[in-house]
Amino acid sequence: MESIFAWGLGGLLTGLREGVEAALIVGIIASYLVKIGRADRLGSLWFGVITAILASAAVGGIAFVALGSLQGTAEQIIAGTTSLLAVVILTYMLFWMRKQAVTLGADLRSGVDRAVASTSVLGLSLLAFTAVIREGFETSLFLLGQTTAAAGEGLPVILGAVVGLLIAAGIGVLIFRAGLRLNLSSFFNLTGAALVVIASGLLSYGVHEFIEVGLLPGLVTPIYDISAVLPHKEGIGQFLRAIVGYSSTPELTTLLAQGAYLIFGLFLYVRPVRRAAAARTAASA
Repeated sequence: MESIFAWGLGGLLTGLREGVEAALIVGIIASYLVKIGRADRLGSLWFGVITAILASAAVGGIAFVALGSLQGTAEQIIAGTTSLLAVVILTYMLFWMRKQAVTLGADLRSGVDRAVASTSVLGLSLLAFTAVIREGFETSLFLLGQTTAAAGEGLPVILGAVVGLLIAAGIGVLIFRAGLRLNLSSFFNLTGAALVVIASGLLSYGVHEFIEVGLLPGLVTPIYDISAVLPHKEGIGQFLRAIVGYSSTPELTTLLAQGAYLIFGLFLYVRPVRRAAAARTAASA
């Protein structure tokens, strides 16, 4: 029961974080269209958004089915690769969004101006599609890594992500329709830090899979064994395994990789952004 809740929570955080990012992007574009008196182009916006959502879901579904058909060593290699790739993509996108947050609105409005000025109806759809598909692919890949690591308990991850996306959609509506004021900086800092922790667990899973198939050395296997005190297959240990990749019998390589990522990832993520430089860049643009 604890692991089901934990995997669901991980999926919810992923869906919530990425969903709010996508909702903000769509909201900025929609609000600007209304502001400049081009509400007639909202249909093109929604076409691009819906297409991006369907494409992301299709890619995630195909990858999930393909991964589920593998067995043995091939399954472990692909599962490990998927987990590590998810960590790389998520880490890049978290830090990219963190840096771009200051100039994101101006960049999107500039893109809308170009799309509206063009004679092509697909210009605005393409802008919305490319803006949302980035979040969609990232979400699909990260959820694929989480469901793979869940080892038979992937359904709670998907259900949690759906709930998170629905909450994100509701937040987006409240912000741009009802005037809800949300401290987005604090929201993204908290959810981003939580996803760094979850990503460290995916990293440990991917490294562990590579060690098991002989692609990486374990160095010391295991470096300790506390399964008699806090086993990772039941109770609190199982919950921690789902959230942060805890293992009661970790290899030294796995422990070093996860610890290094967690320490440096959180340190770099929570430090202040150089907003002055970003603001100058936006002004010059």
